[in-house]
Amino acid sequence: MSGVSASAVSPPEMSAAAPPAAAPAVPAARMGLRVALLALAVASMLCGLWGGLWRIGFDLPHGAGVADLHGALLICGLFGTVIGLERAVAFGRDWAFAAPAFAALGSVLLLGGAPPVGGASAYALSALTLAGVTLVITVRQPALFNATLEAGALAWLAGTAHWMTGAGIPEVAGWWLGFLILTIAGERLELGRLMEKRRGSEILFGLGVALLAVGAWIGLFAPGGAPTYGLALLLLTVWLVRHDVVRHTIRQSGQTRFMAACMAAGYAWLGAAGVLLIAMPPGATAFGYDAALHAVLIGFVLSMVFGHALIILPAVARVRIAYRPLLYGPLAVLHASVLLRIGGDVCGHDAARAWSGPLTLVALLGFVALIVTGVVRRRPAVTPGRGASGGRPGGPAPRSTRPHPANWRGSGGRSRPK
Repeated sequence: MSGVSASAVSPPEMSAAAPPAAAPAVPAARMGLRVALLALAVASMLCGLWGGLWRIGFDLPHGAGVADLHGALLICGLFGTVIGLERAVAFGRDWAFAAPAFAALGSVLLLGGAPPVGGASAYALSALTLAGVTLVITVRQPALFNATLEAGALAWLAGTAHWMTGAGIPEVAGWWLGFLILTIAGERLELGRLMEKRRGSEILFGLGVALLAVGAWIGLFAPGGAPTYGLALLLLTVWLVRHDVVRHTIRQSGQTRFMAACMAAGYAWLGAAGVLLIAMPPGATAFGYDAALHAVLIGFVLSMVFGHALIILPAVARVRIAYRPLLYGPLAVLHASVLLRIGGDVCGHDAARAWSGPLTLVALLGFVALIVTGVVRRRPAVTPGRGASGGRPGGPAPRSTRPHPANWRGSGGRSRPK
């Protein structure tokens, strides 16, 4: 998922196969904080999924207790924590870690039985801090992609503040979905910022963002809200497909093509969500809300998570993850589950809707298993004064990890242009 700016890491689709440059060591205490926050994000995800399975008909122990928190735990608890952590790592200031910390605290409060306003307050503080961090970045580097990330953080803050006043989660869903959609769009814009854009294209993108805000403000269940929001999703989908680097990277191979496949499939579901909101408005149909919501959250957002995990996790947790073609398996299962869920919603087939949940869980667990087993152990660093061959003096000198300028390559102790 997004949050680590391309100024911190090179565009992944363009350099997925390139070895990463040596990064400065992270103090043990700060790395421990990162791991703890990631663990709390995973706990929020598991509890949210548990409640979601109960909501679609599976009689699970303690499922009723977290069913009403299903959306908050996944959007604010999971993605709020992860996006806040990624942004804090990229920003590099200690105070920025308050954003993921408050998001994790909100989940702990909700799961611990605190009143919903307590968890909502912590989530609001997280959104406020994230907006502050992003504002500082935007002031330093004014650009459309940074402004889009700021709009995403403000959308999360607006929705959470509305929830604090007693609104139901369906009433704030447009704002919360906007948080995720605009965050991902901002990151994709940054990666494609060097691509040539036609005159007026940024105005079209701004129109899509404005319609998204108007649709969220009206509400997905209010008359006119869903069609406005759906039109916004269609405009943003067309714009992103037209200007994203995925149009070029899908023709490459290996990890680069896998990431591009995740992006392309996600854009297809984002556009499908726009169509569903127009054709099946939540206020007028039984399952229109469920279909559009899961087309965005599972089809678009989780597909993007699958695609970005291979670069985001190394940046946050300082581990290397090997790409394997087996990752296409969980990706295919994920999109099959979305198809089953939306097909069940459109046709009113309860069994299809119900079994799409376990299928999504299988995709997530399979992907996590492949990521964990794909972690590459780093070779131990060579201590000063020792050679690389068995540590004996006089052995070959270790290769320098200092990155060379572009278009240069080493040859013994000298470098020459390619």
